[in-house]
Amino acid sequence: MSIIQEIKESWGWVGIDLVEIVGENDFGNLMIRDSQGQYWRLCPEDVYCEVVAKNREELDRLSTDQEFLEDWYMRALVEQTTQHLGPLSEGQKYCLVIPGIIGGEYAISNIKKVSMIELVRFSGDLACQIKGLSDGAQVQLKVVD
Repeated sequence: MSIIQEIKESWGWVGIDLVEIVGENDFGNLMIRDSQGQYWRLCPEDVYCEVVAKNREELDRLSTDQEFLEDWYMRALVEQTTQHLGPLSEGQKYCLVIPGIIGGEYAISNIKKVSMIELVRFSGDLACQIKGLSDGAQVQLKVVD
């Protein structure tokens, strides 16, 4: 299955009408253009997919925002992770084993390599299951085969 089809199946519930992926980082964050010309950020480590720019002009402004760029590229963490886990293979991304949204830390002990498809599936499924929960709500993870 293609990554675009996987995003549609795993994240379509947020209302995104994906046209193309216009950017990605080593932690599987994607910048996606929709059919209305809006730009969405899919952020697997914090399990969200939301509009970050209403048009190309807003995206261009965002791409000069230093705080956004620091968050997007995560250079120090990527360098540290690459040294610890090695470089990524084709189709792989780094990911937080326990996503930040449910208390996972941005630390080497909580990072592994995973396929981009698996990352999109897991983050979309988790996001759908926890949507609407208030901050600090208790969650219980169940791993099933």
